[in-house]
Amino acid sequence: MIRPICTALAVTCLSASAFAETCVASRYGYIGSRTASGERMDPNAMTAAHRTRPFGTHVTVTSHSTGRSVNVRINDRGPFIKRRCIDLSTGAARALGMAGTALVSLE
Repeated sequence: MIRPICTALAVTCLSASAFAETCVASRYGYIGSRTASGERMDPNAMTAAHRTRPFGTHVTVTSHSTGRSVNVRINDRGPFIKRRCIDLSTGAARALGMAGTALVSLE
């Protein structure tokens, strides 16, 4: 009984660290438009777009310049600009103290 639990915990820990990345984030938001997951875009929500992470995944985004962190939920696809890995809602970008783009870490 203990062995399956330990195995599950080990896999979870390895999976979490396998998804850590450092990249450039940007801010986006088209009020009222539909996201790729079918939700209406809410610029004040703590949401984000990522190319590959599953919808509903929670990601901690930390700004390298301000040191602030925010927890966002992936509900859209993007960004579609080279070298950017995540598009943050206006609310999430504001919480990070972002203006334009920023170097961030995702976990």
